[in-house]
Amino acid sequence: MQQKINYKDTLNLPRTDFPMKANLQQKEPAIQKSWQKENLFAKIREKNRSSEKFLFHDGPPYANGPIHLGHLLNKVLKDLVVRSKTMEGFDVEFVPGWDCHGLPIEHKVLKELGEDAATMPALSIRRNCSKYAAKYVKTQSKQMIRLGTLADYKRPYLTMTPSYEAGVLEAFSQLLEKGLVYRDLKPVHWSIENRTALAEAELEYHEREDKSIYVLFEIEDLSALPPSLNAERMDKVHLMIWTTTPWTLPANLAVAVAPKGRYGLYRFSDGQNLIIGEALCEEVFEKSGKKDYEKAGSCLGEEFSERSVSCLHPFIDRKSVLVTADYVTFSTGTGCVHTAPGHGDEDYRTGLREGLDIYCPVREDGTFDDTVPHWLKGRGVWESNEIITQRLADSGNLFHSEPYIHSYPHDWRSKTPTIFRATDQWFIHMDKPFGEAGKTLREIAIDAVRENVDFYPDWGRSRLGGMLESRPDWCISRQRSWGLPLPYFTDGEGRAVMTVKMVLAVTEKIREKGSDVWFFSEPHELLENYDPQDDPETPPWLKSKQDLKDLFKGGDVFDVWFESGSSWNSVLNARDLGYPADMYLEGSDQHRGWFQSSLLVALGATGEPPFRALFTHGFMVDARGRKMSKSGGNAIEVEDILSKYGADICRWWVSSLSYSNDIKVDWEFFDVAADEYRKIRNTIRFLLGNLSDFDPAEDSVEFEEEDRYSIDHWAHCEFTKFASEALDAYSGFRYKQASDLIFSFCCDEMSAVYLACIKDRLYCEKKDSRKRKRSQTVMYQVADGIIKFLAPVLVHTSFEAYKSLKKDGDVNVHLETFPSVEKVEADKTWNDVMDIRKLCLKALEDARGEGGMNNPLDVALAVTVKEDLYDEIKKFEPELEDLCGVSRFEVSAGDGIQVELVDLSEEPRCERSWKRGKTVKKRSNGRFLSERDASALGL
Repeated sequence: MQQKINYKDTLNLPRTDFPMKANLQQKEPAIQKSWQKENLFAKIREKNRSSEKFLFHDGPPYANGPIHLGHLLNKVLKDLVVRSKTMEGFDVEFVPGWDCHGLPIEHKVLKELGEDAATMPALSIRRNCSKYAAKYVKTQSKQMIRLGTLADYKRPYLTMTPSYEAGVLEAFSQLLEKGLVYRDLKPVHWSIENRTALAEAELEYHEREDKSIYVLFEIEDLSALPPSLNAERMDKVHLMIWTTTPWTLPANLAVAVAPKGRYGLYRFSDGQNLIIGEALCEEVFEKSGKKDYEKAGSCLGEEFSERSVSCLHPFIDRKSVLVTADYVTFSTGTGCVHTAPGHGDEDYRTGLREGLDIYCPVREDGTFDDTVPHWLKGRGVWESNEIITQRLADSGNLFHSEPYIHSYPHDWRSKTPTIFRATDQWFIHMDKPFGEAGKTLREIAIDAVRENVDFYPDWGRSRLGGMLESRPDWCISRQRSWGLPLPYFTDGEGRAVMTVKMVLAVTEKIREKGSDVWFFSEPHELLENYDPQDDPETPPWLKSKQDLKDLFKGGDVFDVWFESGSSWNSVLNARDLGYPADMYLEGSDQHRGWFQSSLLVALGATGEPPFRALFTHGFMVDARGRKMSKSGGNAIEVEDILSKYGADICRWWVSSLSYSNDIKVDWEFFDVAADEYRKIRNTIRFLLGNLSDFDPAEDSVEFEEEDRYSIDHWAHCEFTKFASEALDAYSGFRYKQASDLIFSFCCDEMSAVYLACIKDRLYCEKKDSRKRKRSQTVMYQVADGIIKFLAPVLVHTSFEAYKSLKKDGDVNVHLETFPSVEKVEADKTWNDVMDIRKLCLKALEDARGEGGMNNPLDVALAVTVKEDLYDEIKKFEPELEDLCGVSRFEVSAGDGIQVELVDLSEEPRCERSWKRGKTVKKRSNGRFLSERDASALGL
């Protein structure tokens, strides 16, 4: 009996130091440490120093806690931009930044300080805020580095540093110089909880149930009513308004009607006579259950104002005038709009037009002042809704009340409902013409969005443009401690002054000592280098430097959106990085936030947008589409994800997202990403393992004419197609497309087809055979390309794999560029070959299912093809054997395609390759071997 020979040692089996198990959680921190030690970002910049620049500007996150899933998405997407542009050969400038001022931080600090905060001076609160922000800048930067992101973390920008603050004031002075800054008593969104004005970008809209009421205002003089109403014989007539904010009724000064709307006077059997919009009367009267009425007459809304009709306020001894307004509609309500100029934007504009007082009886804490009736003094606005409603009911002025659910603005930090409240604030004009062109800031901004900015995705253009069309003047002042002070001053009479030269004088003080200098210096000290006599903008009451000692400092700080919106000046210009930036990238909420504030500040100051392109991503929501939050119990912590999967799998998940819309998140989605990662890693490992004995400098094979029918040439062509498409996807910022291409190429073209096909020759051919070296040549090209195209996404895995490929511990894939290959077309017959392969695999699968065949190597495939295809397919016959994974493949001509399986189980099998080929026979060593395998063994 012959002794069994183990042929394993005679095979060219894969060998690699690239392990199957990734151990990302353990390896990644060590890799990141090595990058920091060698200052990788600086190395890359140095390598690409002479290349074309790509200026990528970071929108600053708030330094108010650890990073969350939104940060993960945002920072990884930004890193994909940085790394892909770097590997395209650009010199990428990217300075990470943090937003350090504002309510999110002040709110948390005050909460930590507790009762002590009430007695602390502003300077002490600010210093606590500064420490808090610095703490989380450090925390977040570590977490962002842990995600594998690449940036100039050694020189970040912080909005609380003196140099940054000075840059904000420089930009502001340019807007001031152009006449775009003004102060006015005007209704603004007001947070009662935080006692400050808010901008639109600081609001969230939530469903809220309020009490809506229908209120009766008695007409003061019936003879003033239009004759067509036929009211001359009536004792009393009331006009009916509808409101969802009863607390604003104490500030009512007018009732607005639609000028071309038709209004009816309706007489009820109980003696009531009511004026209401004709189109709404049936709906409104039905609510109260009153059906016994008749119309006495009608008129147009404009007739009321033409005849100077007035009403009597329902519970205050004053008149409310009837005015017309184009915004009044008959879609809901009564067609008669309660108007309080101190509590609404439209009301305010109507009040200005009609010469009404901008009356606001609500204090900063949300309580009524002493100008209201005694029964409301000191009451909060929300509790007053019920009090006022009851008062109206008692006086007979309440027609009907009912619950009303509507979308209502809330302070995005405190999550509490806001109010409209008239206060003295600083604003940026949106509709004041300026500059040589005489256009408004709104017009310039809309033009820039339409013509000068690229959008990814393109729908961002209409979204931002629509917001610019409808936005009000920008309220830039806030009543808080933690922020950059608005550098204005007042005199003893409360008159405010802020000139360009004053601002620049304060700017230099802040550049030198930081914005805290405002809080520990006197006005004349802040204006040490300012001379009123040298300033043509100085008001008459400020005549000399001596008068500066009589000034008082303003008590407002800048809206943080103005601060972050000035980063183009405080960072790009201040650091000589260039202007404008090539791209800003943020979530879709920044169309009303940082994108918009940056655009407005830059256009107002320079006339040019600060960015060439805007890249927008959606928000993270849970698997059911709900917003993710700790309070909602559906949050997933970034640290937990990193601990379980590592950064590379997180990054692969991000790259695979359709991130232009909201993104659903669940643990199972990371499991899918992990599974896809393993498949890619296994492909790379197979490539590396079978290149262990390959030296591209010595062993590479050039394709010859006969090679064009080989699977290697097909794989080479497929690679050039893949590389061309992947490069195009990266350059177009289509990262999902890039990751899809990589995954498909690895799993479909490579693992399922090419690598499965060439496994036999890799293992069994002579090491130095041309056929094997030809396959290894293609494999090396593929491995090099896949690793490089993966480098922006799987930053740690590609780093490790590239060292293994190059057999050099000092190489770094992140210092390379994407492969530049000329696209090569494969022979067109390959399409037919692959179709035949599919039919053959289907036949083999069917046979396996029927139990007639367990091992494809026990089978020969006899395939008949049409005569006109035979000559071409015959050229590919040598490859079809391994493409189908069988021992033999024979093609013949016939009427159509037919596949026949021939059982070879009784024929001898090669003991080394396990194939039952035609050349298998007993060799000189007494073993059954094919001619190829015998030759490999030297027999």
